[in-house]
Amino acid sequence: MRRLVTAAVAAIAMLSLASCSQSQRTANGCYRFSDATRVGSVIAEADRQRSCGFTAPLLDGAAYTLAHDAGQVVVVNFWATWCGPCTVETPQLDVVYRADKSRRVAVVGVDTKDFRSKASAFVKDNHISFPIVFDDRARVAVAMGRLPLVGLPFTALIDRHQRVAAIYVGAVTPKDLQPALDRLAAEPS
Repeated sequence: MRRLVTAAVAAIAMLSLASCSQSQRTANGCYRFSDATRVGSVIAEADRQRSCGFTAPLLDGAAYTLAHDAGQVVVVNFWATWCGPCTVETPQLDVVYRADKSRRVAVVGVDTKDFRSKASAFVKDNHISFPIVFDDRARVAVAMGRLPLVGLPFTALIDRHQRVAAIYVGAVTPKDLQPALDRLAAEPS
């Protein structure tokens, strides 16, 4: 059964990656997910939609608001401690964060459908330095534009103008992300 579910999720992701259109607007004019972006690429500037944004609690209880990072490129990564690929990807994203934060590239993790204690221990044990939102009910993905919750991990790139620049379904490596981050970091503010 598990193999069947894994195969179904992979098939959905592959079909999404093969599609050409990127998004549609909601009634309030912000982004709504329709298709994934090919890893390493970004949506053309003219086609980007405003992110619906979100405010949610961090693991330590403080609040995080996506709008606080306006003017920066933001990597929003959805993950959980029970997700094997996520536990490999998250420390790699910390390497990206440390290397690119001087170029005004921010990373925020969204710990989804998980236990706060497990996420906190993982963050501490792996020396994760970027902020981690605790989203046990998976509301952030819906708030950001009904992003795909068919599986974890997945990543949204937000440009300096708070527009959705890419949605990557599945794990990404620093090598996968760097071309997109280089392009977005070079765009005018």
